[in-house]
Amino acid sequence: MAAETAKNSYSPYSRIKVGAAILAENGEIIVGTNVENSSYGLSMCAERVAVFTAVSRGITKFRKIAVILENKQGIMPCGACRQVLREFNNDIMVITRDNKGDIVRFHLADLLPHSFTLKGD
Repeated sequence: MAAETAKNSYSPYSRIKVGAAILAENGEIIVGTNVENSSYGLSMCAERVAVFTAVSRGITKFRKIAVILENKQGIMPCGACRQVLREFNNDIMVITRDNKGDIVRFHLADLLPHSFTLKGD
């Protein structure tokens, strides 16, 4: 689903089409794709689009997120996306592909050690 969603990317500047599919605890899968802007700082990553879409639907508990490029190659979430994911689940499974095209999985806590939170968890 992440690779399919990446096809909808609006990425005229980087030409990097990213898709994300996040699995909520209720079993629902919410997708997102990157959206770029001429003022590059206003661009939004696929992972955050997926999370924000889920939150707008009242969904805030997540199990896994897959992040992939349109060509089905992997890409790692940036620091901002890692921090947004951390807000909802420090142990969320991040699924992508490595340089060989093999599926790899990471726990967010391993990708963002000693993360910032005000929640006390």
